[in-house]
Amino acid sequence: MSISEQRHPSRIEALKVLSVAIVAVVALIAKQDAWAAHGARSGQEVVEAVCSACHDTGAQGAPKIGDAAAWIRRASQGLTTLTRHAINGIRDMPAHGGSADVTDLEIQRAVTYMVNQSGGSWTEPIDTRTPTERSAEHIVQKQCAKCHRPGEGGAPKIGDQAAWIPRLKQGFEGLVRSAINGHGGMPSRGGMPDLTDAELRSAILYMFNPAGIPPQAPAAAPATVPDDRHQVIQGVSIYLGIVPVASMRAADRELHGGIPRGKDYYHVNISLQDSETNQQITDAQVELTVHDPITGGQTKDLEITAINESISYGNYFQMTGWDTYSITVHIHRSDGSRAIDANFNLRL
Repeated sequence: MSISEQRHPSRIEALKVLSVAIVAVVALIAKQDAWAAHGARSGQEVVEAVCSACHDTGAQGAPKIGDAAAWIRRASQGLTTLTRHAINGIRDMPAHGGSADVTDLEIQRAVTYMVNQSGGSWTEPIDTRTPTERSAEHIVQKQCAKCHRPGEGGAPKIGDQAAWIPRLKQGFEGLVRSAINGHGGMPSRGGMPDLTDAELRSAILYMFNPAGIPPQAPAAAPATVPDDRHQVIQGVSIYLGIVPVASMRAADRELHGGIPRGKDYYHVNISLQDSETNQQITDAQVELTVHDPITGGQTKDLEITAINESISYGNYFQMTGWDTYSITVHIHRSDGSRAIDANFNLRL
């Protein structure tokens, strides 16, 4: 023992205790930071790691997972109340279930998981503090591809637009809600509880068309669209876009089974929005006619198309020899509203 330790034993002992406490706090913070770096755990992960010790067996009066009668009264109190009980501790259950590194969000998820395993149908909470939005490709490759690449359980395959289109007929936002809540064999948010709504939308658009195509008519910036390519009819904003296929070949982008051969082909695109809410309209059947005074023109059904981060309708048309073309767009909504006809004069 040093001379200092002999003179001030109580102070030295206090410093030792403080050092141990600091090490413990630093270790806890490091552990929490590690979890933060990887995203909060799912409810199932937290339950298996912490809660199952009592809730699997009903030890000390804990409601058993799967016992609907034991959980129904508790579930009626709501997620906020049950989470507060778990955070603060109640009866024989210590605060945070006896595991200090479990975050409040993880407790919410664990409670939701146990309720759902006992007859409930709650939606697992997400982390709204996600600092940066992950790319659609990253999300799909990390998680969605597990089922959507092989088509496991009937999941539409990535890039198989024929399989995705029937699902889009319920509306794009309807498809997003289905993914948020879970559908069939797909769990809520595809099994990524920290996936935001915006990231989920981007991932769905990516799976519909991984290649994408160069920008055409913007979906949410009417001020940048020339007046002769934008109309509002019966509450529907209609945007006309056009891209020469030569630029698509240069970018190695294909749609509708491949770029047609020959000269003077264009990809013509129609984007639809509700004029009041700016919500995309994805449940329409769209037919477009390019009038030609010599040949009589071409009429084609437009196919659902993914353009950047929006869903629209498009197809290829050949236009040669004229400065201005007359275009007619026929729009039929699945909601039974009256059909819309829009006429544009397109200058090439």
